[in-house]
Amino acid sequence: MKILVIIPAYNEEKSIASVIRQVRQHVPEADILVVNDGSRDNTAAISREEGALVANLPFNLGIGGAMQTGYLYAYNKQYDVAVQVDGDGQHDPAYIRKILEPVFSGEADMVIGSRYVETTSYKSSLTRRTGMIFFSALVSLLTGKKIKDTTSGFRAVNKEIIEYFSRHYPSDYPEVDVLLKLHRKKFRVMELPVEMRRRSAGNSSITPFRSVYYMVKVSFSLLIESIRSTKAMK
Repeated sequence: MKILVIIPAYNEEKSIASVIRQVRQHVPEADILVVNDGSRDNTAAISREEGALVANLPFNLGIGGAMQTGYLYAYNKQYDVAVQVDGDGQHDPAYIRKILEPVFSGEADMVIGSRYVETTSYKSSLTRRTGMIFFSALVSLLTGKKIKDTTSGFRAVNKEIIEYFSRHYPSDYPEVDVLLKLHRKKFRVMELPVEMRRRSAGNSSITPFRSVYYMVKVSFSLLIESIRSTKAMK
C-alpha cells in the first residue's frame, strides 16, 4: 500500500518540523507532502529541510484548495491511501495507524479521527463546542447517520475517495460539506476515537466571528446539497 500523508500548512514554521518528524516516526513507510498554502514565513524551506515533499501554492487558497492540491497529487501518483494531518501540531501522528486500519481492511472508505466518540482530554471553547453539536445534528438529519466530530480534519481515505476528492472538493470549510457528498455517493464513513492536542504554536484563524460565518455558510451549503441530491433522485 502506498501511503501519502498530506499536511496543509499556512504560516506554520514553528510547528511544521515537529509534525513531519512525528509522522515519520510513526509511519516511516509513508511519503509526506506539505501543501504550503501561500505562507509568508519559512514553512516551505523548513519542510524541505525535514525531507518532506512540498507543493507551493502561489497564494493562500484556504484548507479546501490546499487539500484538493494534495488529493490531486495523490491521485496522479497513484497512492492507495491518503491521510490528512494538520500542520499546527493538534493531530497526534501516533493515531495514524489506528485510523488507517479500517481503510486497509476495506471496512471503511474514510475514517475520521474523532474527539467525541469517547471521552477524551480535549477541551474546546463554548463557541466551537456549540458549532460541533449543531453540525453533528444537521448531518445526522440530512444523512440519517450519526457523526459526532464533523469538523475533525484528521482523516484517512482510500483510493476511490482520493480520486473523487481530486475532482470534487469544497473550496471553503470543507470538512462538514464533504460528509454529505460522500453519503450521496454511498461511501462508508467511520469514526474512531483519538486524542487531540492544543496547537503547538501560532494562533487559530477561527475567530468568534468566523465561527458564526462558518456555521451559516456551511449550513446553507449542506441544505443546497441536500436539495440537489433529492431532485437528482426524482
